[in-house]
Amino acid sequence: MKGQETKVLHLIKALYGLRQAPRAWYSKLDESLIKLGFRRSTSEHAVYLRGVGARRLIVGVYVDDLVITGGDPRDISTFKEEMKATFKMSDLGLLRYYLGLEVKQSESGITICQSSYAAKILEGAGLTGCNPSHTPMESRLKLSKSSSAPAVDPTSYRSIVGSLRYLMNSRPDLAYSVGYLSRFMESPTAEHMVAIKRVLRYIAGTLHYGCYYQREKEAQLTGFSDSDLAGDLDTRKSTTGVLFFLGSSLITWQSQKQRVVALSSCEAEYIAATTAACQGIWLARLLAELKGEKVRSITLKMDSESAIQLSKNPVFHDRSKHIDVRYHFIRECVEENRVKLQSVRTAEELADILTKALGPQQFCELRSKIGVIDVQTVNKA
Repeated sequence: MKGQETKVLHLIKALYGLRQAPRAWYSKLDESLIKLGFRRSTSEHAVYLRGVGARRLIVGVYVDDLVITGGDPRDISTFKEEMKATFKMSDLGLLRYYLGLEVKQSESGITICQSSYAAKILEGAGLTGCNPSHTPMESRLKLSKSSSAPAVDPTSYRSIVGSLRYLMNSRPDLAYSVGYLSRFMESPTAEHMVAIKRVLRYIAGTLHYGCYYQREKEAQLTGFSDSDLAGDLDTRKSTTGVLFFLGSSLITWQSQKQRVVALSSCEAEYIAATTAACQGIWLARLLAELKGEKVRSITLKMDSESAIQLSKNPVFHDRSKHIDVRYHFIRECVEENRVKLQSVRTAEELADILTKALGPQQFCELRSKIGVIDVQTVNKA
């Protein structure tokens, strides 16, 4: 306005698209749900609960998208009417598509995949109809930031890696390869681009793969932790792999470079076990809250007997006194019986798929064991 160029407008309420809009929306939604008798989960603030037993209603929130589940369809219908009286909203019915996830539900179980999203990634990279690969990475492949190969366009590389990281939400078989190649986004070279294109070729051959969740009763929470040793050529840090199953269904996974340099395989496995324990305790609390039960101890399986013994030993000796204090959290968990450690053979260590590049036979075997399958086969059955 002429003559008032130095003034600014004071917003009475948030406008969609501005920074304060998400905070204002969440405050409004939180206030409304609490008025309707819900309580916010103490373990996960995006989850709200109402009722007990078979009448329990659970609402998952992501910005302005809500996923509703419960034991009584009448309670779900009542809640929808309550929300429609408060907000202008649309009911999309049974969950089929959510944030890029394609969901199909049947009497036997639930499948989740991102085949349409994966096809868009291939199209954007110009690899639609390419020759497929059996594995996402060559066995024992090692790359370095100090590669002498020619540099490539970092924007294109980062775009592909960013897209693949979101695809990992339904593809745990990609967790290690995508996480590993994410380390070179600062200055990617032709070697790194060749490796990322192999991941895309693998996706082309497994376009309709995703996670399958069977319907089970009294499913127990079980975790697997594993680690390689000094797998990163630049920092000599190890990679932690963590899997958690509810019954036979994989519900969470993690492949992450450790923050410190481990001096032995025992120490690397010990650090991985601590990471898994933190994740498992949070999951146990969340599940107990959702089901209205007491928090149960979790079972954590690993293939390092020395790391298990180190976790049970309360004495700090030469092998453990140099380890950062935060990684000794696993000892407290074991002493208080919140975590039960079990030793498994290396062949039964499912988290191995998250710590290193495997050969075709071993990779496909572990991929099947963690529940990543062709969902088209299941949905047609």
